[in-house]
Amino acid sequence: MNHPRMAESKLPTQERRLVLQTRNLSIGYADRVVMNDLNLEAYSGKFVCFMGPNGIGKSTLIRTLAGVQQPVKGQVATFLSGKPAVVLTDRVNAGYMTVRQLITFGRYPHLSWNLRIAPADRHAIESAISILHLETIANRRLTEISDGQLQLVQIGRALAQETNLVLLDEPTAHLDLNNRLEICLMLRRLARDGHKAIVMATHELDLALQTADEIWLAGGEQLVSGAPEDLVLSGAFDEIFKLKGFNLKTGKVRHVSDRAIRVSVEGNNVPAAWTRNALERSGYEVVAEGADLAIVVTEESDAKFTWSVSDGREFTSIDGLLKALEER
Repeated sequence: MNHPRMAESKLPTQERRLVLQTRNLSIGYADRVVMNDLNLEAYSGKFVCFMGPNGIGKSTLIRTLAGVQQPVKGQVATFLSGKPAVVLTDRVNAGYMTVRQLITFGRYPHLSWNLRIAPADRHAIESAISILHLETIANRRLTEISDGQLQLVQIGRALAQETNLVLLDEPTAHLDLNNRLEICLMLRRLARDGHKAIVMATHELDLALQTADEIWLAGGEQLVSGAPEDLVLSGAFDEIFKLKGFNLKTGKVRHVSDRAIRVSVEGNNVPAAWTRNALERSGYEVVAEGADLAIVVTEESDAKFTWSVSDGREFTSIDGLLKALEER
C-alpha cells in the first residue's frame, strides 16, 4: 500500500502541478502480474526515483507509464500536452549521426508532415544543448563521445520535446561514479528549474537517497512511496532489500569488533570521521567513554593532519596509525 501523503506545502502553483497519476494500476503481462493496485502521483518540480530489487518490474512500470506497454488493469493519466518524453537504456546505434542531430529527434512529435524544422524547433534544440552544457560536443559524432556524454545527449533529446513529464529507465547504468552523480544532480535541477516531473528507475541507492525528492520503493506486487529519509527511518528499505551487513540508518557497513582494544577519536569532524571508519573496518571498537587508547586528530595545514595517541606516539597518516596499532 502507498504511504499517505502529508498536506502539500504552499509552493507556487507551477511547481506543485499534478503531472502524472495512476489509479488501481496493475502492470505486467497477460500471464503474470508484476505489481498490483498502484496509486501514484508525480508533481512538477519534483525528482522521483523508482527503486526495487532486480527483476521487480522497474522497466515494466516505466514503459507502462509512457504508454509503450498496456496496463493489465487500471488507469494512467498524464496532465500534459503531447506524450511524455522517455529515455530508455537501449544504446543508440545511429552510425555517423551527430549530437545535435540526435537531440533534433526530440522535436519530431511537433513537426508537420513535411518534417520542416521551424525557428521554434531550433530554439528548443539549442536550449536543450545549452541546459546540458553540450555546446563543445554538439557537432561531434555519437561514436566519438563517451557513454556518460551519450546519456546526457539522450536526456537532451527528451528535453527538446518540451514536455513536463520525463521518464527514465536506468540512465546511469554502466557509468562511473562521477557521471552517475552528475546525471542525478542534473535531473534534480531540471525538475526544479524546468518545473518538470521527472521519474527515474534506478538501482543507485546511495545517490537516490541524496538527490531524490521522493522515492517509489517496490517490493513484491506492492509499492510504498515517500521522502527518502522517511523510508529509511521506517525500515522500508531494510525490509525490501534485506541489506546484508549494511546499516542504512547510519550509512555504514556493520563491522565486527574482533580486536581487544577500545579506541576513542576526537578532532576535526571530517578526518576524525574517516579515522573512526578505518578503525571500525580494521576490527577496533570505537567508543565515546572507557577507551583503552584515545586518539586526537589535528589539522597541521591544508590536507595535512597529525594523529596523536594517548600513549605518546604521533602519526601523519591513518595507514601509519593502523600499522602501529596492529604491532602493539
